[in-house]
Amino acid sequence: MEQHLLSIPRSRVLWHALVAAIAWLAIATTPAEAATSEPLSLNAAVRSALAHSRGLQASDAAAAGAHDMAVAAAQRPDPVLRLSLDNLPVNGPDRFSTTRDFMTMRSVALMQTLPNADKRRARGERFEREADAALSERIQRLAELQQAVAQAWLERRLQEQRVQVLQAQIDEARVLVNTTEAATRGGRGATTDWIAAREALAQLEQALIGVQADAANARLTLARWTGGPPQQPLAQLPAISHTTLNARTLTGRVDELPDLAALQAREAVARAEAELARQEQRPDWTAELMFSQRGSQYSNMVSIAVSVPLQWDAPRRQQRELAARLARVNGLLAEREEQARERRLQIERWQQDWRSGLARMAFLQRERQPLAEQRTEAALAAYRGGRESLGAVLQARRQMLELQLERINLERETAGLWARLEYLIPDTTATQAARPE
Repeated sequence: MEQHLLSIPRSRVLWHALVAAIAWLAIATTPAEAATSEPLSLNAAVRSALAHSRGLQASDAAAAGAHDMAVAAAQRPDPVLRLSLDNLPVNGPDRFSTTRDFMTMRSVALMQTLPNADKRRARGERFEREADAALSERIQRLAELQQAVAQAWLERRLQEQRVQVLQAQIDEARVLVNTTEAATRGGRGATTDWIAAREALAQLEQALIGVQADAANARLTLARWTGGPPQQPLAQLPAISHTTLNARTLTGRVDELPDLAALQAREAVARAEAELARQEQRPDWTAELMFSQRGSQYSNMVSIAVSVPLQWDAPRRQQRELAARLARVNGLLAEREEQARERRLQIERWQQDWRSGLARMAFLQRERQPLAEQRTEAALAAYRGGRESLGAVLQARRQMLELQLERINLERETAGLWARLEYLIPDTTATQAARPE
C-alpha cells in the first residue's frame, strides 16, 4: 500500500517534467521562428550585411596598424651597442695577449643616429595618411557593400515576383485546360482547343522551373550577404519615387563620393611621401661614444665620433626620388579630377534614367495595363460566345503575361537605379554602426 502511494507522485512528477520540457522547447524555438518569419526589409538587409561583413573589420585593422606605425616611425632609431677587441696581436711573443701590447684595447661603444625633428615628423605623418586612406577605403567598401546588398535584395524580389506571376498564370491555364477538356468530352469543343490549352500550360510550367531555380539562387545570394536564413520572407519595396540625393546637393558633394574620397586620401599619402623625400635630402647624423680599456700599465681611452652620409650624387638620387614622388601626386590629382567629371556625368545619367523609369512605370500602369485586361476579357467573352477561337484567348493571356513580366523588370531596373543613388554616399550613422567594438 505504501509503495503504491509513492508510485503515484513519481509518475505525476515525470509527467509534469515532460510537459515542462516540451513547453520550454516551444518557448525556446518561438523567437527563432518569429525572427525567421519576420519580413526582411531592404534597410534591415543592409544593416545585417554591415554587421556580418569581415571586410570592414579588415579595413579597421589596417587603419589601426597604420596608426601604430605612425607612432613608431616618429621615434628616433634605437641606439646601437658595439663591443669590440681592437689591435689584437696575432704573432710574436705577445700574440693573442690582450694586455701586453699597448695598442690592444677592449672597447665598448654606443652609437645613436639623430634624424632631425622635421624628418621624424614626416615619417609619422606618412603613416597617419596611410591610416586615413585605410578609413577612406573602408567607407568605399561600405558603400559598395550597401549597393551590392540592395541589388541582391531587389534581385530576389524580382525573381519571387516572376514566380508569383507565372504561378497565377498556371492556375488560370489549368482552369482553361479543365474547361476545354470538359467541352471536348461533351462534344461542345474541338480537340485542338484542348491540345492548345495543354501546350500553353506546359510552356508556363517549363518556364516556372527555370524561374524557381533563379529565385533559389537569389535567396542564397542575399543570405550570403546578410547571414540570415534563405527562406526569410521579404518586406514591401520601399518608396522609390524619391531619393535623398538630388541634382542640387550633388554639385557640392561630389568629393564626398567614397571612391573619390579614397583617391583624395591616396593623394594625401603621396604628398606625405613627397615631403618625406624632401626631408631625406638632409642626411642623418650619427654620434658615437666609445670607451677602450688597455692593459694595466697603459691608460684607458675614450673616443668620440660623428658620422654623416655624403650625398655624392644628389641630382641623380635624392632629387630624382623627390621628383618621382611629386609626379605621383600630380598623377593622382589628375586622376581624381578626371574621375570626378566622369562620376558626375554617370550620376546625372542614373538620375535621368531613374526618373524615366518612374514615368514609364506610371504610364504602363495607367494606360497599358487596363488595355491588356480589356483585351483578355474581350477575347474570353468572344470565345465563350463562339465568335473567336481559343487561340485568341491564349494570345491575349500570353500578351498579359509578357506585360506583367515587363512591369516587374521595369520596376527592378528603376529600383536598382534608385538604390545606386540612395546608397551612393554612406550614412555616417550606418558607418559607425558597422564599426566593430
